[in-house]
Amino acid sequence: MGETGKIIISGAGIAGLAAALAFAARGFSVEVLERAEAFAEVGAGLQLSPNATHLLDQLGLLPQLRTVAVAPEAVILRTATTLAKLAHVPLGEFAQQRWGAPYLVAHRADLQNILVKAAHAVDAISITTGVEVVCAKPSTTGVSVSSRGAAKPHDQNCHLVIGADGVWSTLRSQVAPNAEARFGGKLAWRTLVPAESPGGRTLATLNADNNVTAFLHPHAHLIVYPVRGGAAFNLVALSSGNSQAREWGGESDIANLLKALEKADPKLIQLVREAPRWTVWPVHSVNPRATWTRDGRIALIGDAAHAMTPYAAQGAAMAIEDAVTLSYAASTPGGSMAEALQRWELDRRHRIMRVARRGALNRTAWHASGPVGVVRDIFLKIQSPERLAGNLDWLYGWVPAA
Repeated sequence: MGETGKIIISGAGIAGLAAALAFAARGFSVEVLERAEAFAEVGAGLQLSPNATHLLDQLGLLPQLRTVAVAPEAVILRTATTLAKLAHVPLGEFAQQRWGAPYLVAHRADLQNILVKAAHAVDAISITTGVEVVCAKPSTTGVSVSSRGAAKPHDQNCHLVIGADGVWSTLRSQVAPNAEARFGGKLAWRTLVPAESPGGRTLATLNADNNVTAFLHPHAHLIVYPVRGGAAFNLVALSSGNSQAREWGGESDIANLLKALEKADPKLIQLVREAPRWTVWPVHSVNPRATWTRDGRIALIGDAAHAMTPYAAQGAAMAIEDAVTLSYAASTPGGSMAEALQRWELDRRHRIMRVARRGALNRTAWHASGPVGVVRDIFLKIQSPERLAGNLDWLYGWVPAA
């Protein structure tokens, strides 16, 4: 491709802002349109494995991220019923040495704030809130984008439009009309526990050394890790449920979660009962086999393209990978934009499908019960930390072809 021009990005979340920075770094002019009127602190914690932090470092964001994130020493798997340790995947300095970048955990809003500030500091990037992209159509010179919102004209032309507008993407309905977000019967429960609270002190004993610890149960699992420089713990649980609300962050009765955690260790039950303000998020996913590009000028990234369940903890990482690799593809000399998008989609689909399979494996393993659960426990206990880490080389050690 090799040419530069104006890029319009629909959505100012992690995917959209990472794309804005990546495209601007390669000489494009970028306009980001966000449907929300203002940036709000939504979500809770997220895990940023080395494949993501490597790219954030390329974008110049790693120093700022380190000031608000935590570098856990390990991922620990335990049973929720007895708290027995099943597995240990080393992180910390081991991750830096093995995979070339740190493994960090942070609050989603902290990462988004860093991305917003970085984007505002780049002359080639503009961000407008309160404007929603509603349609994109090929034109004689690129793609015509229609938006609604008083702050912007209804129609404008650009070189490429990127749909980074999340699981409920407006542009996806145009690119892949049959690729609807589907509820998979799981609810994600989230809360932040202040480190200095009684619950925080309990979590510190259950989760020593700033680890990421997962407590496995047949009907649910709990994950805990520190965020905000250690000032709070992110506590997330996944259980079955039947809510299909489109918004995340709604408050909910924890009775269903407590029922799912029946026979869990009393310390975990007490934590769930006493944690402040649980919010619930119905987990939706999008078929990763659906197309992500159209007309050689429209591309979907992140959750808009392939929203996935959180069992591999790779949602944010895949969005960042999508953003950076798309900027590479669009600016590589030779061929048309349509050819560049086709190659990018083919390459990314292989990786996204592999990550999705890993998530499905984790879901089965983490919620195993009966004889299967016994076999799982035995298998994990005999795996060395180095062997478990080696099984993640393909994921955490990935770097894009420049």
